[in-house]
Amino acid sequence: MPDNTFFKYHVFFCTNQREDGAKCCGASGGQHMRDYLKKQVKKLNLNGPGKCRINSAGCMDRCGEGPLLVVYPQGTWYTYVDEADIDEILREHLQNGRIVDRLKI
Repeated sequence: MPDNTFFKYHVFFCTNQREDGAKCCGASGGQHMRDYLKKQVKKLNLNGPGKCRINSAGCMDRCGEGPLLVVYPQGTWYTYVDEADIDEILREHLQNGRIVDRLKI
């Protein structure tokens, strides 16, 4: 029997906020976008064991490419601008298993 304690997709959003004014995902809406995706995933009943998990993360050391998120287990890194980009990642990657090349970094 498969172990359902793990997730098909584990999404980490950088939500780091730099105090020195340098570019960071927190200042680019990282927490808002994480909250938005989490809400959408729940609405579609894609959350829970064997499905998707949406988490916040600290700095991922790719500040110049952000804001960003990473989807595991594939290790696919994405950037985004708005909720439409997050919707596309949800639809294509999390629902259909297809990489969104235009947002991949």
